[in-house]
Amino acid sequence: MFDAAKDALTSQTFRVWANNRFVRYGTVQDLKIDSRRKTAEATFLLNGEAAPIAIRIGNYQVDSESGKTFLRTSAVTCTRPWLNNLLADFGQSRRIEIPSWAAHAL
Repeated sequence: MFDAAKDALTSQTFRVWANNRFVRYGTVQDLKIDSRRKTAEATFLLNGEAAPIAIRIGNYQVDSESGKTFLRTSAVTCTRPWLNNLLADFGQSRRIEIPSWAAHAL
């Protein structure tokens, strides 16, 4: 029960952070993080798109290096075939710097 509440709060907080960071690309409408399984699902409305897309992260890990915190994703899939291919080519195992509070929550 505690994990579910923590994940819900983390998901909401991380969604706000992602919307501020990626505003140029669109809006994160929904985000669900499962910290026990190290998975996430998100719904995005990308700028210029008429309908939202869904992205699933099958696995993630959090790393720290030189006082910075990074998120590395793998097994990323998407509901749009072209974007699924783009994520496979350029998004897999790429590190994204995240706030230090996220390391404890994820």
